[in-house]
Amino acid sequence: MRISEAAAAVGAPARMLRYYEQQGLIEASRSPNGYRDYSEAQLEQARRVRALIEAGLSTRMIKIVLSIERPEPGRESQPCSRALAIELTRELQVVESRIACLEKSRDAVIDYIARSAHADLLAPRTGVLRTLAEAPE
Repeated sequence: MRISEAAAAVGAPARMLRYYEQQGLIEASRSPNGYRDYSEAQLEQARRVRALIEAGLSTRMIKIVLSIERPEPGRESQPCSRALAIELTRELQVVESRIACLEKSRDAVIDYIARSAHADLLAPRTGVLRTLAEAPE
Protein backbone atom coordinates (compact mmCIF):
# COMPACT_ATOMS: atom_id res chain seq x y z
CA MET A 1 0.00 0.00 0.00
CA ARG A 2 1.40 3.39 -0.99
CA ILE A 3 1.93 6.16 1.55
CA SER A 4 -1.19 8.15 0.63
CA GLU A 5 -3.37 5.06 1.08
CA ALA A 6 -1.50 4.12 4.26
CA ALA A 7 -1.97 7.61 5.66
CA ALA A 8 -5.72 7.38 5.06
CA ALA A 9 -5.83 3.91 6.66
CA VAL A 10 -3.91 5.09 9.73
CA GLY A 11 -5.70 8.43 10.01
CA ALA A 12 -2.54 10.50 9.88
CA PRO A 13 -1.03 12.74 7.23
CA ALA A 14 1.60 11.17 4.98
CA ARG A 15 4.21 13.53 6.43
CA MET A 16 3.56 12.00 9.88
CA LEU A 17 4.27 8.52 8.52
CA ARG A 18 7.52 9.85 7.06
CA TYR A 19 8.34 11.39 10.45
CA TYR A 20 7.58 8.14 12.30
CA GLU A 21 9.90 6.36 9.87
CA GLN A 22 12.61 9.01 10.31
CA GLN A 23 12.38 8.56 14.09
CA GLY A 24 12.77 4.78 13.74
CA LEU A 25 9.26 4.06 15.04
CA ILE A 26 7.99 2.35 11.87
CA GLU A 27 9.50 0.89 8.75
CA ALA A 28 8.19 0.96 5.22
CA SER A 29 9.22 -1.47 2.55
CA ARG A 30 10.34 0.01 -0.76
CA SER A 31 9.03 -0.96 -4.15
CA PRO A 32 11.50 -1.29 -7.06
CA ASN A 33 10.79 2.31 -8.07
CA GLY A 34 11.62 3.52 -4.54
CA TYR A 35 8.09 4.28 -3.37
CA ARG A 36 7.16 3.38 0.18
CA ASP A 37 5.01 0.26 0.39
CA TYR A 38 3.22 -0.57 3.65
CA SER A 39 2.10 -4.04 4.69
CA GLU A 40 -0.79 -4.61 7.06
CA ALA A 41 1.69 -5.30 9.90
CA GLN A 42 3.46 -2.00 9.19
CA LEU A 43 0.11 -0.19 9.19
CA GLU A 44 -0.72 -1.75 12.55
CA GLN A 45 2.62 -0.52 13.91
CA ALA A 46 1.86 2.98 12.59
CA ARG A 47 -1.56 2.89 14.27
CA ARG A 48 0.09 1.86 17.54
CA VAL A 49 2.59 4.72 17.27
CA ARG A 50 -0.19 7.19 16.52
CA ALA A 51 -2.18 5.98 19.54
CA LEU A 52 0.84 6.36 21.81
CA ILE A 53 1.48 9.87 20.48
CA GLU A 54 -2.16 10.77 21.05
CA ALA A 55 -1.76 9.44 24.60
CA GLY A 56 0.96 12.04 25.03
CA LEU A 57 4.12 9.97 24.94
CA SER A 58 7.21 11.46 23.34
CA THR A 59 8.71 9.71 20.34
CA ARG A 60 11.69 8.83 22.50
CA MET A 61 9.44 7.11 25.04
CA ILE A 62 7.47 5.42 22.27
CA LYS A 63 10.68 3.92 20.97
CA ILE A 64 11.36 2.49 24.44
CA VAL A 65 7.80 1.18 24.82
CA LEU A 66 7.91 -0.47 21.38
CA SER A 67 11.27 -2.09 22.12
CA ILE A 68 9.81 -3.52 25.32
CA GLU A 69 6.69 -4.78 23.55
CA ARG A 70 8.55 -6.20 20.57
CA PRO A 71 12.27 -6.70 20.88
CA GLU A 72 14.20 -6.62 17.62
CA PRO A 73 14.27 -9.99 15.83
CA GLY A 74 17.11 -12.17 17.04
CA ARG A 75 17.57 -10.12 20.23
CA GLU A 76 16.11 -10.89 23.59
CA SER A 77 14.49 -8.02 25.42
CA GLN A 78 16.88 -6.06 27.55
CA PRO A 79 16.56 -6.25 31.31
CA CYS A 80 15.01 -3.11 32.75
CA SER A 81 17.71 -0.99 34.36
CA ARG A 82 16.97 1.11 37.42
CA ALA A 83 17.40 4.30 35.37
CA LEU A 84 14.92 3.09 32.75
CA ALA A 85 12.44 2.01 35.43
CA ILE A 86 12.64 5.49 37.00
CA GLU A 87 12.11 7.12 33.60
CA LEU A 88 9.16 4.86 32.82
CA THR A 89 7.68 5.55 36.26
CA ARG A 90 7.88 9.29 35.62
CA GLU A 91 6.19 8.81 32.24
CA LEU A 92 3.54 6.65 33.91
CA GLN A 93 2.81 9.46 36.39
CA VAL A 94 2.30 11.87 33.47
CA VAL A 95 -0.04 9.42 31.73
CA GLU A 96 -1.98 8.80 34.95
CA SER A 97 -2.36 12.56 35.40
CA ARG A 98 -3.71 12.91 31.86
CA ILE A 99 -6.15 10.05 32.45
CA ALA A 100 -7.43 11.71 35.65
CA CYS A 101 -7.91 14.98 33.78
CA LEU A 102 -9.76 13.22 30.94
CA GLU A 103 -11.97 11.38 33.43
CA LYS A 104 -12.91 14.71 35.10
CA SER A 105 -13.73 16.20 31.71
CA ARG A 106 -15.80 13.14 30.75
CA ASP A 107 -17.69 13.24 34.03
CA ALA A 108 -18.42 16.96 33.62
CA VAL A 109 -19.76 16.43 30.10
CA ILE A 110 -21.88 13.45 31.21
CA ASP A 111 -23.26 15.50 34.10
CA TYR A 112 -24.11 18.40 31.80
CA ILE A 113 -25.91 16.13 29.30
CA ALA A 114 -27.70 14.30 32.13
CA ARG A 115 -29.09 17.60 33.43
CA SER A 116 -30.19 18.71 29.96
CA ALA A 117 -33.32 17.92 28.00
CA HIS A 118 -31.19 15.41 26.07
CA ALA A 119 -30.35 13.00 28.86
CA ASP A 120 -31.84 10.25 26.72
CA LEU A 121 -28.59 10.29 24.71
CA LEU A 122 -26.87 8.67 27.69
CA ALA A 123 -27.11 4.91 28.23
CA PRO A 124 -29.49 4.27 31.16
CA ARG A 125 -27.31 2.63 33.82
CA THR A 126 -23.76 3.46 32.86
CA GLY A 127 -24.06 7.16 32.09
CA VAL A 128 -21.86 6.55 29.07
CA LEU A 129 -22.84 8.19 25.82
CA ARG A 130 -24.81 5.95 23.48
CA THR A 131 -23.47 5.38 20.01
CA LEU A 132 -25.13 7.56 17.41
CA ALA A 133 -26.83 4.47 15.99
CA GLU A 134 -28.49 3.85 19.37
CA ALA A 135 -29.42 7.44 20.10
CA PRO A 136 -33.09 8.33 19.62
CA GLU A 137 -33.70 11.13 17.11
